[in-house]
Amino acid sequence: MEGRAAEDVFGDFKGRRAGLIKALTTERRKFFHECDPAKENLCLYGLPNGSWEVNLPVDEVPPELPEPALGINFSREGMPEKKWISLVAIHSDSWLIAVAFYFGARFSFDKNERMRLFQMINDLPTIYEIVNAKQSKDQSANSHNGSRSKSSGVKGRQSESQTKPSKVPPPPPREENESGDDEEEEEDEEEQGEFCGVCGEKDGEEEFWIWCDTCEKWFHGKCVKMTPARAEHIKHYKCPTCSGTNKKHRA
Repeated sequence: MEGRAAEDVFGDFKGRRAGLIKALTTERRKFFHECDPAKENLCLYGLPNGSWEVNLPVDEVPPELPEPALGINFSREGMPEKKWISLVAIHSDSWLIAVAFYFGARFSFDKNERMRLFQMINDLPTIYEIVNAKQSKDQSANSHNGSRSKSSGVKGRQSESQTKPSKVPPPPPREENESGDDEEEEEDEEEQGEFCGVCGEKDGEEEFWIWCDTCEKWFHGKCVKMTPARAEHIKHYKCPTCSGTNKKHRA
């Protein structure tokens, strides 16, 4: 990895984190099928480019980077799927921290640089929090509405957009689901953009949201100290992280 500053390590962290979130949420079906209990010990890797892979651990001793939890596939059939996904999420969070601070040690970060790195990481919701929020939403939707149709999801989006300023763009298009699972794809289209990039919480009916044109994430207005009136005068919004205003957290 190029670079020697906390921002460079944080960029690597965000890429790997995005891949792991994708494996445990929008591409959960594909991830589940790749964790075959009949195979050898498998690990879930998040890659810096935002993708993921399930693979055997590296042969190097010691490995170049800390290794993820080993043998996640063995417990797949011995636990309820939601509990298993949550457990993998916890181990994934631990692995991300280990990799980030491995780079910090390798690049000889001092106390202040380590603190800046941890603060940037700590400002993001954990993978476990995001996975649990999505699973809770799925369970609530199933218990109250049964299986939701795609058309009802579209109506919900149209109604929601009326509560937001006209300057704020609609949620970004979701990447195609390689698993070919149409039902999962329809559900994911409904839920894209529903978690705040700061607090990780889902949106409410009347809350104001704003879209960052740089990192392409949604944020609660209150979380980034933005009001609808101010948003009307902004053509291209940058969140605090992308604009560099989070430097106030530096030690």
